[in-house]
Amino acid sequence: MIRLDNLTLTYDRHPAVHHLSGEFCAGSLTAIVGPNGAGKSTLLKAIAGLLAPSSGKVERSSLKKGDIAYLPQQAEIDRSFPLSVFDMVLMGRWKHIGSFGGAGKADVHAAHHALEAVGLAGFERRMLHQLSAGQMQRVLFARLMVQESAVILLDEPFNAIDARTTADLLALVTRWHSENRTVIAVLHDYEQVRARFPETLLMARECLGWGATETVLTPQNLLKARARSEAWDEDAPHCHQAVA
Repeated sequence: MIRLDNLTLTYDRHPAVHHLSGEFCAGSLTAIVGPNGAGKSTLLKAIAGLLAPSSGKVERSSLKKGDIAYLPQQAEIDRSFPLSVFDMVLMGRWKHIGSFGGAGKADVHAAHHALEAVGLAGFERRMLHQLSAGQMQRVLFARLMVQESAVILLDEPFNAIDARTTADLLALVTRWHSENRTVIAVLHDYEQVRARFPETLLMARECLGWGATETVLTPQNLLKARARSEAWDEDAPHCHQAVA
């Protein structure tokens, strides 16, 4: 479904991901983990098509732009904009409605159904700035639901939210996986990854392990990732791909 071919990325003029190759198979459920600054979020942006490679490429098979749903970290979302919960979820139906179309009965039904599924029935008229962090994340997951995308990208989706919300949203992730959607999530809770994610990509700007979670999240690999992060030089020059 998604293949990385010798992918190198820079972010804010710093090297972020070095010569990464591998693939996310269709219907897979993969966690991307690693220390802070490992390039995890940068990689997710590249997969979403929001960041161009410095070298190498991201191959998305026959996927179209609307086939990929991307959830950024909450800190990147402006909640001061006067938008209701229902309108926020309905925005996820854009590929079905089109640029100049209006929301139909199916779109409205999908939005109501999604809000009910995430436990927010009755919150339709609530404004975004009135929500807690957990409620806001439920809204964003509802928006993902109505997009009906084949690929779902999640950037630290359970960071700074309560345990009940985390459990409910993890159940949705499991549901998407059972529907044969491809789900890729940046996470930091290794125990959560071991319990719920069968595949893992361990990064420290380069790949330190990619495959079955039990074979990737070994003490040796985690120690290597920590050592790499402690040795990083933020002023290092960009790593250029050699040209034959």
